[in-house]
Amino acid sequence: MIFKLFGKKKESVPSESSSQEMKEEATISMSGKKYVAAIDQGTTSTRCMLFTKDGKPAGSYQMEHEQIFPHPGWVEHNAMEIWSRTQDVIRGALAAVNASPDEIAAVGITNQRETTVVWEKSTGKPIYNAIVWQCTRTQDFCAEWLKKPGWGQNEKGEGKVKDITGLLINPYFSGTKIRWILDNVPGAREKAEKGELLFGNTDTWLIWNLTGGVNGGVHVTDVSNASRTLLMNIETCEWDKTMMDELKVPASMLPKIMPSSSVYGYTTESGPFGAKIPVAGDLGDQQAALFGQACLSEGEAKNTYGTGCFMLMNIGDKPIPSKNGLLTTAFYSREKGKCYYALEGSIAIAGAAIQWLRDNLKMVDDAPVTEYYAGKVKDSAGIYFVPAFSGLFAPYWDMTARGAIVGLTRYVRKEHIIRATLESLCYQTRDVIEAMEKDSCKKLTALKVDGGAVVNNLLMQLQADILGADVVRPVVNETTALGAAYAAGLAVGFWKDEGDIRANWAQDHKFTPELEASEREKAYAGWKKAIEKSRAWTD
Repeated sequence: MIFKLFGKKKESVPSESSSQEMKEEATISMSGKKYVAAIDQGTTSTRCMLFTKDGKPAGSYQMEHEQIFPHPGWVEHNAMEIWSRTQDVIRGALAAVNASPDEIAAVGITNQRETTVVWEKSTGKPIYNAIVWQCTRTQDFCAEWLKKPGWGQNEKGEGKVKDITGLLINPYFSGTKIRWILDNVPGAREKAEKGELLFGNTDTWLIWNLTGGVNGGVHVTDVSNASRTLLMNIETCEWDKTMMDELKVPASMLPKIMPSSSVYGYTTESGPFGAKIPVAGDLGDQQAALFGQACLSEGEAKNTYGTGCFMLMNIGDKPIPSKNGLLTTAFYSREKGKCYYALEGSIAIAGAAIQWLRDNLKMVDDAPVTEYYAGKVKDSAGIYFVPAFSGLFAPYWDMTARGAIVGLTRYVRKEHIIRATLESLCYQTRDVIEAMEKDSCKKLTALKVDGGAVVNNLLMQLQADILGADVVRPVVNETTALGAAYAAGLAVGFWKDEGDIRANWAQDHKFTPELEASEREKAYAGWKKAIEKSRAWTD
């Protein structure tokens, strides 16, 4: 069911004093509270999970949403469909464990970052489909921006944008997507200048709707999501006027930047929870996974295998610029004015490559069977699959690259292509780890992993073999939702402190390398050769 419109009312943002009052109200009593709800709004689906105090999932419900491809390289979602699915999965999760609303201590949000929604504040209707993080439509704009004096970046990405934001000039981030909507949707620029439009990544979109929408919805985001827009100053964690002016984004569109663990507002009694519950956690999906993996000490790292593949390392409370093709991003904040940071290596296509095998090539009926088919052959018969459908992200940042399968002979069967697809996730991860080791001056001895694909034991063994390092899978591998739950639960006192998070983490299995070092390096050299074949494919 699509949400109801209640008529015009100015959206709200919590003031410092009102936020404190809401926190105090929320922490009065946890009596009878059994769960924290986490809404995980991902690239291909949305789900709601309920977590108990020991960090274990009690129940969940998940629904996919449509992937829209209007032109080659363009990727969109229907934001109204996402909101509708969100309401459905909340109800489904509550029903799965027969939970009543008064048993929910708080609600946390985690989301596909960079995916851009612009909507009318008076009607709550998006003026265009959500432009997804994978979308490359602003590639030409970015190419021209790179040529502008004072803005261009060198081969390591160093330049004015990185100095201000910790990011690179690339279609990946929200800022150029906002600019595209304002420049290409009829009347959008005029409405924006009049203060009639709101912007948010999908976290902001959901929080606004959960807290009332046009009837007083709270327009906020957190530092982790704001740091992915090209509009936030990485040092101050505030919107940056220089970037706003360059991208022509009016300040009135932007949500208030809040800590990741804070009471933003309350769900409405007419909404899917059917009660007033504090919305108290907000983390971009990859930061949420780092939080859920209890990587709360400087130098700890994790890799998430989802639609994309994302490795993050906690670097403490000072932003460190990367010199090897990584991003500096906000990790999380629990109080205004204090932020923790991470180095990040972003890979655009990981699980999406398996989805491509399923949906486009019809090689498999479902993702889990890739383990069966890939295990039927001893290797990939000398082929490499570079899934650069949206160009190459870290550490290459090559918008001109495109997907390629190289080394084909008539000996190659479906099983070899499936195995090469799994290997591509592992090779891309090694690319990022090598860059991260150079930036951090630390050698990785073990990698914590999470995300839907880590249940694939063959994939995890391949990852250990290609890295030459242990790969550690936790008991709760869906740490993205868990991280959002932790952020919300800490804000209201459901969990006492970060010590509770560390205590909850537990290992499920450790995969150790079995491949000889000489074979590992030979295989990786072939991957690097394949990468070069995929580059500079478009103008």
